[in-house]
Amino acid sequence: MDATEEKPSKAVDIYRDTWVRFLGYANEVGEAFRALVPVSLVWGSYAVATAYVTADAVDKGKKAAVAHGDNPGKTTRVAVAVVDTFVWQALASVIIPGFTINRVCAASLYLLGRTTKWPLPVRKWTTTAIGLSTIPFIITPIDRSVDFLLDSSLRKVYNEGEKHE
Repeated sequence: MDATEEKPSKAVDIYRDTWVRFLGYANEVGEAFRALVPVSLVWGSYAVATAYVTADAVDKGKKAAVAHGDNPGKTTRVAVAVVDTFVWQALASVIIPGFTINRVCAASLYLLGRTTKWPLPVRKWTTTAIGLSTIPFIITPIDRSVDFLLDSSLRKVYNEGEKHE
């Protein structure tokens, strides 16, 4: 193979392959900082994550529309792409991780209050650090669990074998 030959490159998905992906984690960061910031900022982080989820679902719908052209069943294929992406992202990027980080932080703050004599600001900052450090460890298990959940339920309804990539 000639070293000057280029391999065909996969199209970059702005919502999965760039920094934009991190917007989906905004609510986890918000939950980690809940003890330190006004609750309105936490809700704002959910707004950012929800906007990301919605934009990704719309993007996948547009891509499905282009891919299926004027073929019969185009509307159904587009709807499946949008619903599958939105449900997957809502569960895997917003609902489950937000709840998980919220509970980790709440438990951490409670346990630090019961087991240490640290001042409240130190306990709150420690709780935030614990919440932030938990994020990388929960992503893959949650993604796999949501894949399993959708494969076992919603994806059987439209029986396409299509799934979130």
